[in-house]
Amino acid sequence: QVQLVESGGGLVQAGDSLRLSCAASGRTFSTAAMGWFRQAPGKEREFVAHITRGGTRTYYTDSVKGRFTISRDNAKNTVYLQMNSLKPEDTGVYYCAGRRGMYYATAYGGEYDYWGQGTQVTVSS
Repeated sequence: QVQLVESGGGLVQAGDSLRLSCAASGRTFSTAAMGWFRQAPGKEREFVAHITRGGTRTYYTDSVKGRFTISRDNAKNTVYLQMNSLKPEDTGVYYCAGRRGMYYATAYGGEYDYWGQGTQVTVSS
């Protein structure tokens, strides 16, 4: 079983940057494709970015392309989300998720096996 713990959220102004981290316990992290999702108040959870098990391929939702970067360090059991040029519409709770034993990640939350508790990101205008 893998447990995920997000950190790095906070209150920032539009245009600022944040780096979210998701630390995983357990020895199976390196075998899991990983993703980041977010949920804004009153809205459904949405996909943000994902990365393959080996870290060689990434994919982003259109609204964050060119601003966000997902990466992972399997030696540290950690996946990151670097967020630049933040906008108020990026506000929400950010969750990392893992897809057990899978090389490829997906934009569909239902296909993930592990979820963190989330970290709040608030971007003021």
